[in-house]
Amino acid sequence: MKKIVILGAGISGLTTAYLLNQEGYDVTVLEKKNEAGGSMESVVEKGYLFDRGPNSGLDTTPLIMQLVEELGLQNEIVFAGKIGNKRYILRNNQLHPLPMNPAAFLKTKLFSGRAKLRLFMEPFIGKSNDGYYQSITEFVNRRLGREFLDYAINPFVAGVYAGNPQELSVKSAFPKLYALEEKYGGLIVGTIKSLRERKSRAEKSKNSAKMFSFKSGMQIFPKAIAESLGKRVIKSAEVVSVVKENSGYRVTYNYAGTAHNISCDIVLSTVPAYTAKDLFCFMDDNLAKHFEQIYYPPVVVLFLVYKKTIIGQPLDGFGFLIPSKEKKSFLGAIWSSVLFPNRSGDDEAAFTLFIGGARNPEIENIEKEILFKKVRSEFESLMDISGEPVFMTYRYWPKSIPQYNIGYIEHENYFDEFEKKNPGVILGGNYRGGISVGDCIKNSEILVKKIKSL
Repeated sequence: MKKIVILGAGISGLTTAYLLNQEGYDVTVLEKKNEAGGSMESVVEKGYLFDRGPNSGLDTTPLIMQLVEELGLQNEIVFAGKIGNKRYILRNNQLHPLPMNPAAFLKTKLFSGRAKLRLFMEPFIGKSNDGYYQSITEFVNRRLGREFLDYAINPFVAGVYAGNPQELSVKSAFPKLYALEEKYGGLIVGTIKSLRERKSRAEKSKNSAKMFSFKSGMQIFPKAIAESLGKRVIKSAEVVSVVKENSGYRVTYNYAGTAHNISCDIVLSTVPAYTAKDLFCFMDDNLAKHFEQIYYPPVVVLFLVYKKTIIGQPLDGFGFLIPSKEKKSFLGAIWSSVLFPNRSGDDEAAFTLFIGGARNPEIENIEKEILFKKVRSEFESLMDISGEPVFMTYRYWPKSIPQYNIGYIEHENYFDEFEKKNPGVILGGNYRGGISVGDCIKNSEILVKKIKSL
């Protein structure tokens, strides 16, 4: 039986390890932190539950509920109700619900009459000649028009990637969107025709999938997987290097101040690109260069709790996103306590705000006190809040979400080439195949197939 070492105990590495372990494979997971979860961090302070990384997931693959049931988390998982489908977009300092059906689209004041007419032209727009090196901005402006780009796609991209649509590659960052044009010739026609295909694969689109979290926060999910693996997960183990050794590989890591080595047949790396570049530099200099070129912008996640009595804005949705044209100092806000229980007291409302990203990377040079004062002022004005928060905390991520920018296909191709030249080394994680929780879980099945084929 081949020995497998997985680097990183985030949701990607743990799910892959879990599936392999179920089939009897000899798996060891090495994690630098003293607890599992990766970017999934859930903390409780003064009775308030704060998800410092992903706040939720979308039930896009049957594997998610399979894991929940096998791990005994049925009483922990919670789904957002229909209220979570209502999302606001800021325009001219007012919050407008994003229209979710044709009737609402025709009535909305979020888009002008001209923009609405422009959308109906979409089925008659031809394909791009250079899809691989096309930005989200170029793609959407061509197919849907500038106004739809500014007040739908721009804030959406900020909400998903904390990214800049002028820099993100439509092919790499939103492959399904790109595929609608390539395969069906357009977005509207492609969306209709692809529904049957998705049903046959037992998959749900991200628009129709249920949003889920857990009563104890998102981190309980990877923690439960790690607990099921027991001693196969070694925490506080900082990997130093991966080198070729005879017919396999040697992984060196530090644990309790001492260097340790593991000889193995297969190494799966699920750590971030900026970490992986130092681990594989002994095997391929060019690989490190590709890792270095993957940009992770800084993001601050700000958690605020207010008494409901001082909030004028009706709390009847998921939250709101802010287009860059609105010139605000944060990207948007999730109304956390509206979506899921245990985030705050019954007479309080908890909010999670996102600041920075590729749109505003300069936040790393601004004093947090000054930054938060400005953000709070803007947020409280938009939400018609007439008092101080009863609780406030934050998490600063100096490197947050990998940006699938224009030219990302070059990185993807090189990673494939590296794996072919070094059979037994597999590169995974959220810089390959999607950044969402659902993407990472679904991709773990692909990683398992790769490992089993070696």
